Amino acid sequence: MKRIFLFGFLFFVSNVFAVIYTPADVAEFRKAAARGDAEAQCELGVCYEYGFGVQEDLKQAVVWYRKAAEQGYAEAQLYLAHCYYKGIGVQKDLKQAVVWYRKAAEQGEKEAQYNLGLCYYNGFGVQKDLKQAVHWYRKAAEQNEVDALCNLGNCYYNGHGVQKNPEKAVFWYRKGIEQRYPRAQCNLGICYHNGEGVEKDLKQAVYWYREAAEQGYADAQFYLGFCYAYGYGVEKDLKQAVVWYHKAAKQGHAKAREALKRVSVLR
Repeated sequence: MKRIFLFGFLFFVSNVFAVIYTPADVAEFRKAAARGDAEAQCELGVCYEYGFGVQEDLKQAVVWYRKAAEQGYAEAQLYLAHCYYKGIGVQKDLKQAVVWYRKAAEQGEKEAQYNLGLCYYNGFGVQKDLKQAVHWYRKAAEQNEVDALCNLGNCYYNGHGVQKNPEKAVFWYRKGIEQRYPRAQCNLGICYHNGEGVEKDLKQAVYWYREAAEQGYADAQFYLGFCYAYGYGVEKDLKQAVVWYHKAAKQGHAKAREALKRVSVLR
């Protein structure tokens, strides 16, 4: 099962639920969990965390995640790490989050690898180490974890933890684009806009900004508005600039809000 976690400004991707469990499911999970079945223990934790078929009880969720995690069940290790990261049913403890992300990551759990990379990149619960961040991003990216593809591309683009190489950044962004990931589309647009890693091509920049913007990605909406405002890769059109700036601003994009003020003066 897949869930998506949002940790502040960072995206921590795990499994998105395809089903919602019933009380009958919970009863079956409980029986199997009592026999020591790690998968059932993990699923029982899910039920308690989200109130599927049982009253929500975050502390009980942690109890069952821990039982499964201590048996080496990678998905439960990932979920327990999430609980420690956010303080869900347990006191927030970033160091413990890293402990459990690492256990799951070492078993090849791609979301845990990505999350561990984020922790190393930002110094959350562990000493900041950009090379280790790249190491874990790469592990997850090689399994096509989409945020890891993008973040690894960013590391190559900016020279963080690895030698700066815009061409390799473009390679990883394109991998993300294969999954129609808007952040990767927007980043490739930036590469075309600046002529980094690819030959400069403002029309291609606009194309990729639009692809991401139409999926609701605020940064791309801002950049597309910027292109319309100044005629980069598209005919100058202040009305269209306002449309896209407004879409980004509605999502809280600070630069878009400032841009709207400037466009109102130009009009």
